[in-house]
Amino acid sequence: MTLSIRNQLSGTVTAVRPGEAMATVEVRLEGGQHLTAAITLAAAEDLALSPGTPVRALVKATEVSVATRQVEGLSIRNQLPGTVVGLTTGAVMAAVRISVPGGELTAAITREAAVQLGLFVGSDVVALIKATEVSLATG
Repeated sequence: MTLSIRNQLSGTVTAVRPGEAMATVEVRLEGGQHLTAAITLAAAEDLALSPGTPVRALVKATEVSVATRQVEGLSIRNQLPGTVVGLTTGAVMAAVRISVPGGELTAAITREAAVQLGLFVGSDVVALIKATEVSLATG
C-alpha cells in the first residue's frame, strides 16, 4: 500500500493502555525516542497490539508543529528533538524537513511561523505531535 502520509517512523510497541473507547499506545522509535498514540480501542484490538509488536507511526505533515525548544506545561505528549535538514518556503506555507533519531519528519507550517521562529537548515527544533494525530500501522 502506498500512502500520501510522508511521516512514517518505525518502532516497537512498549505498552498498550486500554480505556473505555480509546487506548494509548506507547512506541519506542528506532532512534530510541518514545511516541504516544491515542487510537480507538477497536483499532488497537484489530491490530492485535501488544508489547513487542513492530509498528509504523504515521502523522500527516499538517499535524506536526515546530518549536525552537522543549515546551513545558503543554498537553502535547510527543516532543521529538531534531534538526532542520530542509526548508522550502512559499508565499503562504513552508515545508520543514526535520531529522530525528531514526528518521525524518516533515512539518507543514505557515511561512510567517517559519520566519518568526527564525528557522534555517541546521536549526535545532522540537517536532510537536498530539497523541490523537498519530496513526499506527502493522505489517
